[in-house]
Amino acid sequence: MRIAVFHNFLDNIGGAEMVSLILARELGADIYTTNIDPDKIKKMGFENILPRIFSIGKVPVNAPFRQQLALLKFRLFNLKNKYDFYIIAGDWAMSGAVNNKPNLWYVHSPIREIWDLKDYIKNSLVATWKKPFFDVWVIFNRYLNKKYIKSVNKIVCNSENTKNRVKKYLDKSSKIIHPPIETKKFEYIKNGDFWLSVNRLISHKRIDMQLGAFSKLPNEKLIIIGSYEASKHFLQYANYIKKIKPDNVEIKSWVNDEELKELYANCRGFITTSKDEDFGMNVVEAMASGKPVIAPNEGGYKETIINGKTGILIDNINEDKIMEAIKAIGKNPEQYKNACIEQAKKFDTEIFIEKINALVSK
Repeated sequence: MRIAVFHNFLDNIGGAEMVSLILARELGADIYTTNIDPDKIKKMGFENILPRIFSIGKVPVNAPFRQQLALLKFRLFNLKNKYDFYIIAGDWAMSGAVNNKPNLWYVHSPIREIWDLKDYIKNSLVATWKKPFFDVWVIFNRYLNKKYIKSVNKIVCNSENTKNRVKKYLDKSSKIIHPPIETKKFEYIKNGDFWLSVNRLISHKRIDMQLGAFSKLPNEKLIIIGSYEASKHFLQYANYIKKIKPDNVEIKSWVNDEELKELYANCRGFITTSKDEDFGMNVVEAMASGKPVIAPNEGGYKETIINGKTGILIDNINEDKIMEAIKAIGKNPEQYKNACIEQAKKFDTEIFIEKINALVSK
């Protein structure tokens, strides 16, 4: 069966992009996107599928022009039945469903900027004089979002959390298939002398909260793997984080796949502070490496972390509560190893592909 995967952008590789790359590799599919960074794709171990990744045209680096032009390009994109099936794995690429059928939309989340994070972004990132324009932009894209979803044949969500958002904001029912985690490539070596955090450097990941906690724990060390795009709001937050980080925190913008595995294998534990995370592939990768996780008790984390067994879920997370969790887990992080590894296996790539194949075959 000839399958095409649509994804917004592939010039910055995070969890959503990894899903599209794994889909292409496992299903022998082609990927259609806008901006492409071949070096980053190679670093993550997907060099072999580069010949099957095609750009439908570049888009700007800054919002909202980046997103709006991607939406338009996919709306006009028509492969004219070149493939037997289309998997849309990006929020702004969902407009590609209009001209390309049969299709399935794999939802990481309905567009967060216009739905659940709208107020947060407006209040924290949008200049006062731009707020009325932002409101108009939101209304316009909500209209388009609800219009284009009518062309989607099947909706599959990455978590219960995302499924609830799809129902709340788009009034659509959906099925859940958790994202693919390459559990077999991760290993446990030791609980070392540093903590690990892996996430995009963007405000709703709340990295500044992690820095605040470690500034009060000078004897602990944190390594942050923080990718970010070249757009203004990414750069602004990344520069802010680098400016306020204490000496016991190290920030690495990019590491290759091998170095990332090594960091997971040797860290003491894993920390994340993302606001209402869709799913959180990074925490499952940490557990696959036998490492306990400290995370907010919200979003997709509630579906993956077993509180007290594979880590600690924190209600109303703040710096002091993170400090308490670090001290509690730090006493004996090895005790979480086996439970973490077993929990991670439930989200393995083989399970994901088997379920996706079953839907595509229907």
